[in-house]
Amino acid sequence: MSYDLAVWEGARPADDAAALTVFEGLHDQYAGNCGLPPTPRITRYVEALLARWPDLSPEDEDQDSSPWSDGPLIDNASGPLLYFGMVFSKYQEATTFAADLARACGLVCFDPQLERLVG
Repeated sequence: MSYDLAVWEGARPADDAAALTVFEGLHDQYAGNCGLPPTPRITRYVEALLARWPDLSPEDEDQDSSPWSDGPLIDNASGPLLYFGMVFSKYQEATTFAADLARACGLVCFDPQLERLVG
């Protein structure tokens, strides 16, 4: 089981309802669009996440060293959106770090399970 987060470029929405609307639009436009490379800011964000925890290769199932539910993590990025999963046993620590990092990078962090902004 995994826990998902979305991080994107753009102005911080005014509230959770507005964030949900933005997320749904970005998700519809970018999620699964494997041909579109991530923006430089999203790439730097992913690099910073990976500086904290190692990436997983597609063959690597050793999730003791990393909170990511799949890898490479950059494969979850498309354009201005990163939509990624974490193993449930480590999502709280990873979510806190990811949200703090997003804020420091001027990105928006959103929890689609709870439909709320994080950080």
